[in-house]
Amino acid sequence: MADLDLTELHGALTDRALNSMNFLNEVAQHYPNAISLAAGRPAEQFYAVEDLHSYLDTFCDYLRDELGYDEAAVRRTIFQYGRTKGIVHQLVARNLLADEDITVDPEALVVTVGCQEAMVLALRALRATPADVLLAVSPAYVGITGAARLLDLAVLPVAGGNGGVDFDDLVAVIKTARADGLRPRACYVMPDFANPSGLSLDLDTRQRLLDVAAEQDLLLLEDNPYGLFPAEGIERLPTLKALDTERRVIYLGSFAKTALPGARVGYVVADQVVAHPDGTTSLLADELSKIKSMLTVNTSAIGQAMIGGKLLQHDCSLVAANERERATYAENLRALTEGLAARFPGGEVSWNVPSGGFFLVVTVPFVVDDALLAKSAQEYGVLWTPMSHFYDGDTPIHALRLSCSSVTPAEIEPALDRLAALIRDQL
Repeated sequence: MADLDLTELHGALTDRALNSMNFLNEVAQHYPNAISLAAGRPAEQFYAVEDLHSYLDTFCDYLRDELGYDEAAVRRTIFQYGRTKGIVHQLVARNLLADEDITVDPEALVVTVGCQEAMVLALRALRATPADVLLAVSPAYVGITGAARLLDLAVLPVAGGNGGVDFDDLVAVIKTARADGLRPRACYVMPDFANPSGLSLDLDTRQRLLDVAAEQDLLLLEDNPYGLFPAEGIERLPTLKALDTERRVIYLGSFAKTALPGARVGYVVADQVVAHPDGTTSLLADELSKIKSMLTVNTSAIGQAMIGGKLLQHDCSLVAANERERATYAENLRALTEGLAARFPGGEVSWNVPSGGFFLVVTVPFVVDDALLAKSAQEYGVLWTPMSHFYDGDTPIHALRLSCSSVTPAEIEPALDRLAALIRDQL
């Protein structure tokens, strides 16, 4: 029998981050009768199967009419292995210009299998020696932590503070790491409606973060899955990449929330110039594509065609294409915050009020863990996410994350009633 011992496999397999990713992705399946305020999935009521055929037809027309492909080339593009860096890179570049005011050479883009692969590519390239470390504003999306663990890249947390980034702590972490012989390569940050905190960086904080990155010779990994979903009356702010004048920002993008999660299409903008020993240069995107060629070979042409078709049908802008979704999330977020206020007027329970996105955080005077979540699902019929999944270490965390994205308005009131009953019983 060729049985294996877990201790003889890669250490990341016992890491909390990897267990958390599977847990968060599958928890609703274990409790199908519970109302879920846990899932960060986009709303499904606007999906239609017939749209998929329309997207594919639109993309094929684009190949013929705009790129001049004959029928054989169209079939080859859709059915065969494709270009490693992607086949919708030009459309993604047009989308970035239209929606984010980011001007980028399409060759500086790598189209990836979801944003998760984009993270892995960037971290794999940056992790050159055991001394290299990643900084991440805490609490951090568990996907970036898990990806780093798989690559043996240590993650150093940076305090978020009231403004989203504690700059004193950021500089202190960098200096301490360097004094210890480590090399901070980049800092991961989600400036818009962050997962899990829901916090956003104001314009001054964004500019200061770029300034500190320049002063400390640090790259920034900007992740922006929720930027198109500000609440009603909230103006969108420029991304770090749109403000970036020194190519400090590696931009991680996803179409999972704004187009179609089932397509599994993301991308990375890596326009940094890489110097070679022979005096030549390349784009960082070109180097990332080498890694991708050994990881996934290429991103599904069918998935890319779906995203490309949707982009083309909306002039490569997804702002208008997501007006219904934005309104839904804003209404649900308001229902959550107002519902919490109605149920907990005394101050023993507190929560933040994000300016958009999918998530908010509820702080309670007792420890929140997976055991309490299981009790909540089994006995009270409501799911949520323990915030402990987004922190390193074993420090007890007194907070939980609620998501407003995949729940219907009719489910929010009973879900909050059930959550309130659980919290009152714990109190």
